[in-house]
Amino acid sequence: MEVKAVGNEKRAQGDATRLALVVAARELFGERGYAATSIDEVASRAGVTKGAFYHHFAGKADLFQVVYEQVKREVSDQVVSVFNEPDHWKAVIGGCQLMIDAQLDPAVRRIALHDARSVLGWDVVRDIETRYGAVGIRGALRKAMHGGVIETQPLRPLALLLAGALSEACFYVADADDPVAAREEVGRLIVRILEGLKVSPQNQVTPRAVS
Repeated sequence: MEVKAVGNEKRAQGDATRLALVVAARELFGERGYAATSIDEVASRAGVTKGAFYHHFAGKADLFQVVYEQVKREVSDQVVSVFNEPDHWKAVIGGCQLMIDAQLDPAVRRIALHDARSVLGWDVVRDIETRYGAVGIRGALRKAMHGGVIETQPLRPLALLLAGALSEACFYVADADDPVAAREEVGRLIVRILEGLKVSPQNQVTPRAVS
C-alpha cells in the first residue's frame, strides 16, 4: 500500500509540475510571443528546474503545441456553447461570430494567430484547427440542416470551407489598421455568406430529429 501511495504522490507531483509549466508558458507566450520567451524563463516562472522542464517536454515547440491546443480547445468550448442554442439559425450565426471575437484577445491572438503557423507548421495547425474548429461548425451546420433552416449540402467540405473563411477573417481583423471597422466588415460578410445557405421561407420544411 505504501508503494502505491508513493507512486500516486509522484504522479500528482508530476502532473502539478506539468500544469505549472503550461500555465507559465501560456502567460509568457501571450505576453511576449514565442520567439522572445526562453525555456529558462518558463521554468523560472513555473518555479521548477530546467531539468524538470525537459522531463515533461522535448523542447519549447513541444510545450507551445500543448498551449496552442489548450487555447483552441477553450475557444471551441465557448463557441460550441453558442452552437448548442435552440434557435438553429441564431446558433450558427452567433457561433461563427464568436469564433472570431474569442481569438481577438491580445494573448490568444499572439499565440493562435501570430505564432502557431510559424512554430508548428501548417500541417499541425490545420489538424488542430480542424479538431477544434471545423468539427464544431460541422455539428452546428448538421443541426441547422436537420432543422430545415439551411439547405442540405455536403457537410464536411462545407464545414472546412467555413472554418477556413473564419480563420482568415481572424487574421484580417488582427492585422487591420482599424480592427473595429474590419470586425464590422467581416461580421456582415459572415451573415451574407450564411444567408446564401438559408432555406427560403416557401421551401422550409418541418424540423426533424438530429441523427
